[in-house]
Amino acid sequence: MTADDTFGRLDDEDYPAYTMGRAAEMLGTTQGFLRALGEARLITPLRSPGGHRRYSRYQLRIAARARELVDRGTPIEAACRIVILEDQLEEAQRLNAEYRRAAEAGKPTAE
Repeated sequence: MTADDTFGRLDDEDYPAYTMGRAAEMLGTTQGFLRALGEARLITPLRSPGGHRRYSRYQLRIAARARELVDRGTPIEAACRIVILEDQLEEAQRLNAEYRRAAEAGKPTAE
């Protein structure tokens, strides 16, 4: 991948642009917390060719939500489950709205 290819992907929220150290710094947490989220299967960072963890903006948003819950006293395993369920609900609502729009676009109009 060239520098131009990388620059073009910076708007891609799924592009693994952040190292573990930078991700932890951005979230105000430790690298161990990020590892724990991986062990709980909340986020699975991609690996660089050298084997280093790399995180996307989407993963950082998920990790930030888990941190909010943990900071309020929720055990990490429960926080991860809550975040997964919230994410699934958001996706289901998005799909439902999409299906509703498509169904309404296909309905005959009343004359």
